[in-house]
Amino acid sequence: MSLLVENLCKDYPTRGEPLAVLRGVNLQLDRGDAVAVMGPSGSGKSTLLHILGTLDTPTRGRVTLDGVDPFTLPEPQLADFRNRRIGFVFQDHHLLPQCTVLENVLVPTLVGHGDRAAVRKYADELLERVGLAGRLDHRPAELSGGERQRVALARALIHRPTLLLADEPTGNLDRRTAQSVGKMLLDLHRQTNTILVVVTHSQELADTFPRLMLMEDGALRAVGAPGKAASDERITRREDGIFPSGAPPEAAR
Repeated sequence: MSLLVENLCKDYPTRGEPLAVLRGVNLQLDRGDAVAVMGPSGSGKSTLLHILGTLDTPTRGRVTLDGVDPFTLPEPQLADFRNRRIGFVFQDHHLLPQCTVLENVLVPTLVGHGDRAAVRKYADELLERVGLAGRLDHRPAELSGGERQRVALARALIHRPTLLLADEPTGNLDRRTAQSVGKMLLDLHRQTNTILVVVTHSQELADTFPRLMLMEDGALRAVGAPGKAASDERITRREDGIFPSGAPPEAAR
Protein backbone atom coordinates (compact mmCIF):
# COMPACT_ATOMS: atom_id res chain seq x y z
CA MET A 1 0.00 0.00 0.00
CA SER A 2 1.26 3.49 -0.80
CA LEU A 3 -0.66 5.04 2.14
CA LEU A 4 -1.49 2.98 5.19
CA VAL A 5 -3.17 4.39 8.30
CA GLU A 6 -3.53 2.03 11.26
CA ASN A 7 -5.57 2.69 14.40
CA LEU A 8 -4.82 6.42 14.25
CA CYS A 9 -5.76 8.36 17.38
CA LYS A 10 -5.32 12.00 18.30
CA ASP A 11 -5.99 13.42 21.76
CA TYR A 12 -5.60 17.00 22.92
CA PRO A 13 -4.95 17.80 26.57
CA THR A 14 -7.60 19.73 28.50
CA ARG A 15 -7.97 20.68 32.15
CA GLY A 16 -10.06 17.56 32.61
CA GLU A 17 -9.93 14.42 30.50
CA PRO A 18 -8.00 14.45 27.19
CA LEU A 19 -10.16 15.45 24.23
CA ALA A 20 -10.25 12.56 21.73
CA VAL A 21 -10.50 13.96 18.19
CA LEU A 22 -9.51 10.86 16.19
CA ARG A 23 -10.56 7.44 17.47
CA GLY A 24 -8.89 4.52 15.73
CA VAL A 25 -8.94 5.66 12.09
CA ASN A 26 -7.91 3.05 9.51
CA LEU A 27 -7.34 3.78 5.83
CA GLN A 28 -5.55 2.12 2.91
CA LEU A 29 -5.00 3.90 -0.41
CA ASP A 30 -2.85 3.13 -3.44
CA ARG A 31 -1.54 5.40 -6.15
CA GLY A 32 -4.43 6.41 -8.39
CA ASP A 33 -6.99 6.28 -5.56
CA ALA A 34 -9.09 9.35 -4.77
CA VAL A 35 -11.36 9.81 -1.77
CA ALA A 36 -13.52 12.69 -0.53
CA VAL A 37 -14.01 13.00 3.24
CA MET A 38 -17.11 14.75 4.59
CA GLY A 39 -18.37 15.33 8.10
CA PRO A 40 -19.67 17.98 10.48
CA SER A 41 -17.42 20.75 11.73
CA GLY A 42 -15.29 19.49 14.62
CA SER A 43 -15.54 15.83 13.60
CA GLY A 44 -11.78 15.49 13.00
CA LYS A 45 -11.52 15.90 9.21
CA SER A 46 -8.86 18.60 9.20
CA THR A 47 -6.97 16.93 12.06
CA LEU A 48 -6.76 13.76 9.96
CA LEU A 49 -5.52 15.73 6.97
CA HIS A 50 -2.90 17.52 9.06
CA ILE A 51 -1.55 14.22 10.40
CA LEU A 52 -1.50 12.65 6.93
CA GLY A 53 0.47 15.69 5.82
CA THR A 54 2.84 15.41 8.84
CA LEU A 55 1.79 18.89 10.02
CA ASP A 56 0.63 17.31 13.28
CA THR A 57 1.60 14.15 15.13
CA PRO A 58 -0.65 11.27 16.19
CA THR A 59 -1.13 10.35 19.83
CA ARG A 60 -1.30 6.65 18.93
CA GLY A 61 -1.35 4.60 15.77
CA ARG A 62 0.79 4.54 12.66
CA VAL A 63 0.96 6.24 9.26
CA THR A 64 3.21 5.00 6.46
CA LEU A 65 3.64 6.52 3.01
CA ASP A 66 5.64 4.60 0.41
CA GLY A 67 6.67 2.26 3.22
CA VAL A 68 8.08 5.05 5.41
CA ASP A 69 6.73 6.09 8.80
CA PRO A 70 7.49 9.84 8.62
CA PHE A 71 7.07 10.33 12.36
CA THR A 72 10.20 8.27 12.99
CA LEU A 73 12.34 10.69 10.94
CA PRO A 74 14.49 13.45 12.45
CA GLU A 75 13.05 16.92 11.81
CA PRO A 76 15.28 17.87 8.83
CA GLN A 77 14.48 14.58 7.09
CA LEU A 78 10.80 14.93 7.95
CA ALA A 79 10.71 18.40 6.37
CA ASP A 80 12.32 17.04 3.20
CA PHE A 81 9.91 14.07 3.16
CA ARG A 82 6.93 16.42 3.49
CA ASN A 83 8.21 18.74 0.78
CA ARG A 84 8.86 16.00 -1.76
CA ARG A 85 6.27 13.32 -1.05
CA ILE A 86 3.21 15.39 -0.09
CA GLY A 87 1.40 18.19 -1.92
CA PHE A 88 -1.05 20.53 -0.21
CA VAL A 89 -3.99 22.57 -1.50
CA PHE A 90 -5.80 24.67 1.09
CA GLN A 91 -9.06 26.64 1.07
CA ASP A 92 -6.97 29.79 0.89
CA HIS A 93 -4.35 29.62 -1.85
CA HIS A 94 -1.47 30.91 0.37
CA LEU A 95 0.38 32.35 -2.62
CA LEU A 96 3.20 34.80 -1.98
CA PRO A 97 1.85 38.18 -3.13
CA GLN A 98 5.25 39.55 -4.17
CA CYS A 99 6.01 36.56 -6.41
CA THR A 100 4.82 35.81 -9.92
CA VAL A 101 2.71 32.81 -10.85
CA LEU A 102 5.78 30.90 -12.01
CA GLU A 103 7.80 31.85 -8.93
CA ASN A 104 5.00 30.68 -6.62
CA VAL A 105 4.90 27.29 -8.33
CA LEU A 106 8.67 26.96 -7.96
CA VAL A 107 8.78 27.87 -4.24
CA PRO A 108 8.84 24.21 -3.01
CA THR A 109 11.86 23.53 -5.24
CA LEU A 110 14.04 26.24 -3.67
CA VAL A 111 15.15 23.78 -0.97
CA GLY A 112 17.53 21.09 -2.14
CA HIS A 113 19.39 20.46 -5.34
CA GLY A 114 18.15 19.18 -8.64
CA ASP A 115 18.00 19.77 -12.36
CA ARG A 116 16.76 23.36 -12.45
CA ALA A 117 16.04 23.25 -16.18
CA ALA A 118 13.91 20.11 -15.79
CA VAL A 119 12.04 21.64 -12.84
CA ARG A 120 11.34 24.82 -14.80
CA LYS A 121 10.11 22.77 -17.76
CA TYR A 122 7.73 20.82 -15.53
CA ALA A 123 6.44 24.04 -13.92
CA ASP A 124 5.67 25.40 -17.39
CA GLU A 125 3.92 22.12 -18.25
CA LEU A 126 1.79 22.21 -15.09
CA LEU A 127 0.79 25.83 -15.65
CA GLU A 128 -0.19 24.97 -19.20
CA ARG A 129 -2.34 22.09 -17.91
CA VAL A 130 -4.18 24.42 -15.52
CA GLY A 131 -4.73 26.98 -18.26
CA LEU A 132 -2.29 29.64 -17.05
CA ALA A 133 0.48 29.40 -19.63
CA GLY A 134 -0.15 33.03 -20.55
CA ARG A 135 -0.05 34.30 -16.96
CA LEU A 136 3.43 33.25 -15.83
CA ASP A 137 4.56 36.78 -14.97
CA HIS A 138 1.33 37.86 -13.27
CA ARG A 139 1.13 38.28 -9.51
CA PRO A 140 -1.69 36.87 -7.35
CA ALA A 141 -3.47 40.24 -7.11
CA GLU A 142 -3.88 40.17 -10.90
CA LEU A 143 -5.63 36.78 -10.85
CA SER A 144 -9.17 35.67 -10.13
CA GLY A 145 -9.93 33.39 -7.17
CA GLY A 146 -10.14 30.36 -9.42
CA GLU A 147 -6.86 31.20 -11.13
CA ARG A 148 -5.11 31.55 -7.77
CA GLN A 149 -6.35 28.14 -6.72
CA ARG A 150 -5.09 26.68 -9.99
CA VAL A 151 -1.65 28.12 -9.25
CA ALA A 152 -1.82 26.51 -5.80
CA LEU A 153 -2.67 23.18 -7.44
CA ALA A 154 0.29 23.42 -9.81
CA ARG A 155 2.55 24.30 -6.86
CA ALA A 156 1.29 21.23 -4.94
CA LEU A 157 2.28 18.97 -7.84
CA ILE A 158 5.69 20.43 -8.69
CA HIS A 159 7.61 17.66 -6.86
CA ARG A 160 5.43 14.89 -8.35
CA PRO A 161 4.23 13.87 -4.86
CA THR A 162 2.82 10.51 -3.90
CA LEU A 163 0.08 12.08 -1.77
CA LEU A 164 -2.03 15.12 -2.66
CA LEU A 165 -4.09 16.60 0.19
CA ALA A 166 -6.78 19.24 -0.31
CA ASP A 167 -8.65 20.96 2.53
CA GLU A 168 -11.86 22.63 1.26
CA PRO A 169 -10.19 23.43 -2.11
CA THR A 170 -13.38 24.98 -3.54
CA GLY A 171 -14.69 26.51 -0.31
CA ASN A 172 -13.94 30.12 -1.28
CA LEU A 173 -15.13 29.87 -4.89
CA ASP A 174 -18.44 30.52 -6.60
CA ARG A 175 -20.32 27.49 -7.90
CA ARG A 176 -19.17 27.63 -11.53
CA THR A 177 -15.52 28.23 -10.59
CA ALA A 178 -15.73 25.51 -7.93
CA GLN A 179 -16.95 23.03 -10.55
CA SER A 180 -14.05 23.96 -12.84
CA VAL A 181 -11.40 23.71 -10.10
CA GLY A 182 -12.87 20.44 -8.79
CA LYS A 183 -12.75 18.88 -12.25
CA MET A 184 -9.20 20.10 -12.77
CA LEU A 185 -8.15 18.66 -9.41
CA LEU A 186 -9.41 15.21 -10.36
CA ASP A 187 -8.02 15.42 -13.90
CA LEU A 188 -4.54 16.30 -12.66
CA HIS A 189 -4.73 13.60 -10.00
CA ARG A 190 -5.42 11.03 -12.72
CA GLN A 191 -2.68 12.37 -14.98
CA THR A 192 -0.06 12.36 -12.22
CA ASN A 193 -1.26 9.11 -10.57
CA THR A 194 -1.24 10.55 -7.06
CA ILE A 195 -3.18 9.47 -4.01
CA LEU A 196 -5.80 12.20 -3.56
CA VAL A 197 -7.56 12.91 -0.25
CA VAL A 198 -9.96 15.85 -0.18
CA VAL A 199 -11.82 17.20 2.84
CA THR A 200 -14.94 19.08 1.78
CA HIS A 201 -18.39 20.25 2.83
CA SER A 202 -19.46 20.35 -0.83
CA GLN A 203 -21.73 17.45 -1.74
CA GLU A 204 -21.39 18.46 -5.39
CA LEU A 205 -17.60 18.05 -5.26
CA ALA A 206 -17.82 14.83 -3.24
CA ASP A 207 -20.19 13.30 -5.80
CA THR A 208 -17.48 13.54 -8.48
CA PHE A 209 -15.16 11.26 -6.48
CA PRO A 210 -15.06 7.47 -6.87
CA ARG A 211 -15.05 7.06 -3.07
CA LEU A 212 -16.71 8.98 -0.27
CA MET A 213 -15.98 8.61 3.43
CA LEU A 214 -17.75 10.17 6.39
CA MET A 215 -16.01 11.36 9.54
CA GLU A 216 -18.22 11.19 12.62
CA ASP A 217 -17.07 11.48 16.23
CA GLY A 218 -13.47 10.87 15.23
CA ALA A 219 -14.22 7.66 13.28
CA LEU A 220 -14.02 7.23 9.50
CA ARG A 221 -16.44 5.05 7.55
CA ALA A 222 -17.18 4.41 3.89
CA VAL A 223 -20.31 5.84 2.29
CA GLY A 224 -21.76 4.86 -1.06
CA ALA A 225 -20.48 2.54 -3.76
CA PRO A 226 -17.24 2.99 -5.72
CA GLY A 227 -17.74 5.04 -8.88
CA LYS A 228 -20.76 6.84 -7.46
CA ALA A 229 -19.80 8.69 -4.33
CA ALA A 230 -23.18 8.84 -2.63
CA SER A 231 -25.30 6.33 -4.50
CA ASP A 232 -26.97 4.82 -1.45
CA GLU A 233 -26.61 7.60 1.07
CA ARG A 234 -26.86 11.33 0.41
CA ILE A 235 -25.23 13.81 2.73
CA THR A 236 -27.19 16.97 3.38
CA ARG A 237 -25.05 19.81 4.67
CA ARG A 238 -26.37 22.26 7.22
CA GLU A 239 -24.53 24.83 9.28
CA ASP A 240 -25.04 22.73 12.40
CA GLY A 241 -23.90 19.44 10.85
CA ILE A 242 -24.57 16.98 8.02
CA PHE A 243 -27.19 14.31 7.99
CA PRO A 244 -27.49 11.15 5.86
CA SER A 245 -30.42 10.50 3.57
CA GLY A 246 -32.77 13.39 3.14
CA ALA A 247 -34.08 15.73 5.79
CA PRO A 248 -32.32 16.30 9.12
CA PRO A 249 -34.04 15.33 12.34
CA GLU A 250 -36.69 17.67 13.70
CA ALA A 251 -34.45 18.83 16.53
CA ALA A 252 -31.93 20.19 14.06
CA ARG A 253 -34.39 22.16 11.91
